[in-house]
Amino acid sequence: MANSLTLQQVARATGGVLHGFTAEDHHIRFLLTDSRRLVFPRAALFFALKTAKNDGHRYIGELLENGVQGFVVSRLPDNKSWLAQAAFILVEDTLEALQLLAAHHRKQFEFPVIGITGSNGKTIVKEWLSQLLAEKYFVVKNPRSFNSQTGVPLSVWQMNEGHETAIFEAGISRMGEMEKLQRIIRPEWGIFTNIGPAHDEGFPDKETKIREKLQLFRESTLLIYRADNEMLDITIQNWAKGYPQLKLFRWGSAPDCNIQLVNLDKNTHGTRIELQRNNKLWQYSIPFTDDASVENLMHCIAFLHCRDLADGQLASKLQKIQPVAMRLQMRQGINQCMLIDDVYNSDIMSLGVALDFLNSQVKQKEKVLILSDILQAGISPRQLYEEVADLVKAKDVRKLIGIGPDISAHRKSFSHMDARFFASTQEFLASFDPLQFRDQGILLKGARDFEFEHISRKLQFQDHQTVMEIDLDALVHNLNVYKSMLRSGVKTTAMVKAFSYGSGSYEIAGVLQYHQVDYLAVAFADEGKELRNAGITLPIMVLNPELHNLDILFRYRLEPEIYSVLLLRRLMQEASRHESITRKGRFPIHIKLDTGMHRMGFMEEDLEELLQVLKNNEWLRVASVFSHLAAADMPQYDDFTREQILMFFSMSHRIEKELGYNFLRHIANSAAISRFPEAQMDMVRLGIGLYGVDANKDVEAQLRNVNTFKSVISQIKKVPAGHTVGYNRAGQLDRDTLVGIVPVGYADGLNRRLGNRKGYLLVNGQKAPILGNVSMDMCTIDLTGLKAAPGDEVIVFGKELPVSQLADLLGTIPYEIFTSIPARVRRVYFQE
Repeated sequence: MANSLTLQQVARATGGVLHGFTAEDHHIRFLLTDSRRLVFPRAALFFALKTAKNDGHRYIGELLENGVQGFVVSRLPDNKSWLAQAAFILVEDTLEALQLLAAHHRKQFEFPVIGITGSNGKTIVKEWLSQLLAEKYFVVKNPRSFNSQTGVPLSVWQMNEGHETAIFEAGISRMGEMEKLQRIIRPEWGIFTNIGPAHDEGFPDKETKIREKLQLFRESTLLIYRADNEMLDITIQNWAKGYPQLKLFRWGSAPDCNIQLVNLDKNTHGTRIELQRNNKLWQYSIPFTDDASVENLMHCIAFLHCRDLADGQLASKLQKIQPVAMRLQMRQGINQCMLIDDVYNSDIMSLGVALDFLNSQVKQKEKVLILSDILQAGISPRQLYEEVADLVKAKDVRKLIGIGPDISAHRKSFSHMDARFFASTQEFLASFDPLQFRDQGILLKGARDFEFEHISRKLQFQDHQTVMEIDLDALVHNLNVYKSMLRSGVKTTAMVKAFSYGSGSYEIAGVLQYHQVDYLAVAFADEGKELRNAGITLPIMVLNPELHNLDILFRYRLEPEIYSVLLLRRLMQEASRHESITRKGRFPIHIKLDTGMHRMGFMEEDLEELLQVLKNNEWLRVASVFSHLAAADMPQYDDFTREQILMFFSMSHRIEKELGYNFLRHIANSAAISRFPEAQMDMVRLGIGLYGVDANKDVEAQLRNVNTFKSVISQIKKVPAGHTVGYNRAGQLDRDTLVGIVPVGYADGLNRRLGNRKGYLLVNGQKAPILGNVSMDMCTIDLTGLKAAPGDEVIVFGKELPVSQLADLLGTIPYEIFTSIPARVRRVYFQE
């Protein structure tokens, strides 16, 4: 295989020096940058990347134990015995080495490569163009949005001799990055999707940003773009003068474009497009009406016309084009199952990503993979399904349902597991029995042609259209924003109490565990018990332990907050009954100090008795001492906050001195991390900040929205002036009104105080005031003068309508709004 290199070849390609184990017959097939995604240890090469908050060199010992024998490092290990166990290729910069290796690999292939860049639409254009080319060519492309400095080289490494065309997208956020990606991709043909405000902060001005993105095409022979943006058009034409080999292919509304967009006719079924090229008219119908989808498909149409691939089948292909699922979706399934959807994307690399997500979320349940034929693999079916079988086995999936003729023909590859096979999705559905799925984690992974959405509908528990969407990528982004503010060595506790602020319990905890927070904190022992039953292994702090169920703490290894001597004595009594647990090491507890909040906790005058009891116990050990800031988010009380911090320093120091051993100290919440860096101490507690809310607006500007509460318009009707809407005739109409009915009410968490035009919902980005009283299960909105139709999405809060703005309107705080969304509202989790 082309993507199989010896360690010596890797060293030459990266300019590195080979140390340690140097067997000539040791071949590398898989590149690894995340130790958690290890599948094939013997054939893996780990790049120890260094970032602002992490260092891949830390994970070398763990990977050695798991059988990895190849490493690219920027420093040799201190443990010299490792050099006898594995090969270490020493380079100056491990990220640059990864890119150099991918660039070397790219040079081995002569088939056409299409490069895509722009501010928006890169992934959609890539996926749709791949769909349209799939019948003619074996296409290799980035999995999902792997378009970064690490994602692009990992994507290009997939190229092999079985492929006939490649499509790679490239995304950048600052100057100098595109030059590195260009050396890896080296596209013959290019598409520039558009220019927008994304990542403006990384460039001095918009023209410079356009020119930086254009570096991807400096060796290309063709560039396709939309010419309707005057600045983009002029900038590209001026830039292209320096590259005489580059042909520009412009499409847009102007008559001088290579393809003129003559007319767009939008209707309830989609959009009819009329084009003119070389004085010939072309007409196409597409199943989308939004401007972004029209533009994205026009890029694909322009490419096919330019390359003389717009055959007689194009019109029917465009009518069948499928929307692209940009993210993994996780939701509650039937019979206590957890369902993960990835039903529009199927290749072995994205299968590995999806299985990693399954493993991060499902610990105790049996894992089931429902997998279609993998199309466009570029290698023989036998080799493909052997690799799939090895991957599935490595990810501890015990049950497989294979759908499609190819995977069914290679069922012997899966003889090690419980596997059933069906020739088609229809055959599977005909024999579907819901009782066969119970208390399992189910991953749906299917190519578009297999229409796995029909299986998804059978397996999901609820199909109510009012949902809370939780963006797990945004959650991780926010976690990393706060981590970047911490001093080296400061640990993190993530607050997952109250259903993780309404976002979910083990779903959120699983992601936080995967991304290596140090502690989780819940309010009550039952919440911790649920996390343990779901397979969460992180230390869990219980902030409100109750006297009647202290035994749960020991049975489920939950670490209690101690706020009174009474609780401490009762816990000691309980500990004596769990000697099998406590004798392995004294049971960890967390001492709560009251420094001014005046809720639970020890005041300064209580320390003498506390210390006396602690010093005379043989069962418990203090793991941390902490306190709670009362107003860290309110500048008018900053002096009081500083007094709390000083008091905490004094009280915790006394405890440490008298106990004679060290423990963690923590007082900083989300707001204090940036506003009072001196309060970071040994650990911080992250709560509302994880969900994109921070009192420091400079910090909040760096955060991403996590939760989106949304519904749809069920019905639209015209109601004459003088009539009323809703209960108690509260919605008096003083004009003829277009009324929309939305299936979200106060039983779903929509506050009744928002009724009677005091609040509004967003419909297609437009404000729609709430009419009359909010009902239990629905509300009515004023759509007069707005662009809306039944089925359109309605936002209660989210990125466009921040929860903090809604909280201000209601005179409350985001915490209350998040936690008021009940369990009957379906949670849907997304990950790129």
